[in-house]
Amino acid sequence: MENLSIGTKIGSSLFCLMLLFGCGDGDNPPSAEQINEGKNENTTVQKTTLKLASVFPTSLELLGTNLPVFAKQVQRVSGGSLEIKYYEPNALVPALESIPAVSKGSVDAAWSTPGFWSGTDSAFNFFTTVPFGPRPGEFLAWMYNGGGLGLLNDMFGEHNMYSIPCGIQPPEASGWFRQEITSVSDLKGLKMRFFGLGAKVMDQLGVATQLLAPGEIFQALQLGTIDATEFANPSVDKNMGFSQIAKYYYFPGWHQPSSILHFIINKEKWDALADQHQAVIEYTCGNMITKMLAEAEATQWSAMKEMQEKDNVKIQRWAPEIIEEFKANWEKVVVQESQKNPNFKTVYDSYKNFRDNYSLWGEYGYLR
Repeated sequence: MENLSIGTKIGSSLFCLMLLFGCGDGDNPPSAEQINEGKNENTTVQKTTLKLASVFPTSLELLGTNLPVFAKQVQRVSGGSLEIKYYEPNALVPALESIPAVSKGSVDAAWSTPGFWSGTDSAFNFFTTVPFGPRPGEFLAWMYNGGGLGLLNDMFGEHNMYSIPCGIQPPEASGWFRQEITSVSDLKGLKMRFFGLGAKVMDQLGVATQLLAPGEIFQALQLGTIDATEFANPSVDKNMGFSQIAKYYYFPGWHQPSSILHFIINKEKWDALADQHQAVIEYTCGNMITKMLAEAEATQWSAMKEMQEKDNVKIQRWAPEIIEEFKANWEKVVVQESQKNPNFKTVYDSYKNFRDNYSLWGEYGYLR
């Protein structure tokens, strides 16, 4: 090939052009309109609207306020051909029924997270957050490059759903309490709203946990239906009103070191979308991950200061011995759930194997 003459190369090129444009009628070459018509005939997509039920109200800082941002970006990137028509919690279905509604096809999509469907299978919790788990970078590494996302969509596929990570948060706070907690014995008998696998840890310590939708937590705390609660990080918690009732605010959020928000869509609806529309959602969700993490990291300190100064909130750090109790009971939960749930064991083994391998990089790659 390297020894071909320039003339031979030019001849070959001309031959290719003749094949492309035709060589029988040199007086009538294709018009610009014909060429553009050929380019566009396979790129036109039909306008599509997806109805989305959110578990978070759009008034809720970070988790809810970014839903309109996501919808607007989808419309912009798609050139107006794809619309996400979102609905507040309880407008279409009750907040915690949004994922089941997607599975049934009664709504197209949900702005939620798999952990809210853990009553179906406790392994779904892994794709939202893990006690004593990774920071955002390592968590995303497992999800995208360690098999996590594939495992999630294998499991969701059995329920006619498909999921795309669409946001991530840094650590949450560990909880709001009416009194100081000086030992794990102070937790025994408390009624507490708690999310995910962390709830199973608290159950081990004698806490009566329950999962409440975001819009139900304040009233339950105010009425005494629950004694304590955890929900999110300070910038989100600040506007929930918890500081009016419970003044002891504990850190770190051992139960949620990072948390992934998901765009969950009915699988048949996803498969029916044009490839361009699938790409719009995927790339917009990627951008939302960056946006939400940056926003969350930038806003926690000011929320903490405001609650300290205005509401006399006492920011506390768990004693090391209490953290050790949490960790020891988390390890018990892993053993118990692995024994009774094959999916839990499969996902945990993948997660643990990735973290074990990552630890070499984590140990040497970063300042301590």
